[in-house]
Amino acid sequence: MDAGKTLGAAWMGVVDYAAALELQNALVAARMRNAAGDTLLLLEHPHVYTLGRGADERFITRRTPGIPIHRVSRGGQVTYHGPGQLVGYPIVRLEGSERDVLRYLRKLEAAIMATLGRLGIEAARRAGMTGVWVGPRKIASIGVGIRRWTTLHGFALNVATELAYFDAIVPCGIEGCRMTSIAREGRPDATVRGVANLAADAFAREFGYSSSEIVAADRLWNLLESASGGCEARK
Repeated sequence: MDAGKTLGAAWMGVVDYAAALELQNALVAARMRNAAGDTLLLLEHPHVYTLGRGADERFITRRTPGIPIHRVSRGGQVTYHGPGQLVGYPIVRLEGSERDVLRYLRKLEAAIMATLGRLGIEAARRAGMTGVWVGPRKIASIGVGIRRWTTLHGFALNVATELAYFDAIVPCGIEGCRMTSIAREGRPDATVRGVANLAADAFAREFGYSSSEIVAADRLWNLLESASGGCEARK
């Protein structure tokens, strides 16, 4: 990636899944027409299960009343999002040698591992799989989408997530997969907002940005509301 580029990082707070998807779509469209720069959305979702575009519904082993299920255009199988989990959605344009999906996935993993390293947690990849593990347990899941080499969707890193919600699914379609979190790995003091700051820095470094800047959440919501004719879309 061009070392002269600046990454915009935005802490969005708690955002409904459908609203976050609308925001991503608006940002992707804006990025494609050069009306917005590369942006990393950082947020939490209320309880939700999501399925990738080709995911098998049999990996949802138990329906949980009150928790919606969305099938979306990312890769990967089924996962859970909820309170205490940091979700990152990079809306970035891949150019030159960066136009390589596997290279992009490996860089996302590297950024997550660097984030965990700042917290004293040693994490690693697992051969033949996408995501990040601490020992035998998975701590971060990745599922991406790419439109005309502009990315959307992204990663989910368990900070203080209630891991029991993963019991209703086969996480990422991996039989026997057990999940963990930053809190479980010895850092119960970590907060989602604090980890978001570390992740933004690690992402900018891993992807070679010369600088990063904070983008106000309201500025991004205004972009979405303009694109949707002024309709309120956050909830």
